Amino acid sequence: MARVRVRQHVNPLNRRYQVPVPPPDWREIYADLTQPLHLDIGCGWGVFLLQMAEEQPDWNFLGLEIRKPLVETAIAERDKSQLANLHYLFCNVNASLQSLLESLPPNRLQRVSIQFPDPWFKNRHRKRRVVKPELVADLAAHLAEGGEVFLQSDVEKIAREMCDRFSENPAFSKTHNSDWLPENPFPAATDREVATLEQGKPVYRALYIRDKETGGPGDKEET
Repeated sequence: MARVRVRQHVNPLNRRYQVPVPPPDWREIYADLTQPLHLDIGCGWGVFLLQMAEEQPDWNFLGLEIRKPLVETAIAERDKSQLANLHYLFCNVNASLQSLLESLPPNRLQRVSIQFPDPWFKNRHRKRRVVKPELVADLAAHLAEGGEVFLQSDVEKIAREMCDRFSENPAFSKTHNSDWLPENPFPAATDREVATLEQGKPVYRALYIRDKETGGPGDKEET
């Protein structure tokens, strides 16, 4: 994949990123809209989702990314591979997630991954972190019963903070008693995960499930 130079950090609080993107017509995006959807928040160059879409043709995949050049490159690679179960959108997830999820047919969203989000280490930048209670609430409202949320980071503090946000929401339960999953449950890995493991450094992973008893999107009528 040919990669263009792009800024490593983008401030999601910048005014230019506060306008929600209009949801696309999903019937024009996916060849089979009845397939379950895997949403990857902060998909970067989209390599992970490209591999997943090839490995699991019976799923649809959607990547959200705030850096437009990365999305353009990912779409070009998707088109080369002629994958009709994969799409990428340029957006600020904290501004656009709710409207995008509301536009989906009910019970389609069945898997979410948030992998190696920008840690924004400085205290004054903490509000720029992607996993906030509002994001978790949006996922709780639209993720199908039994749906999964996979989290991972190479920064333990950030991984624990993400887990704290999901554990605080009664719609989600951790699927394992240990602090961290020993392995990635998916048949593909992000570039960051591969590089981290090759350096012999740890990756902190957790998996949450959307509980039944808290209610969810299943009561809505499909159209």
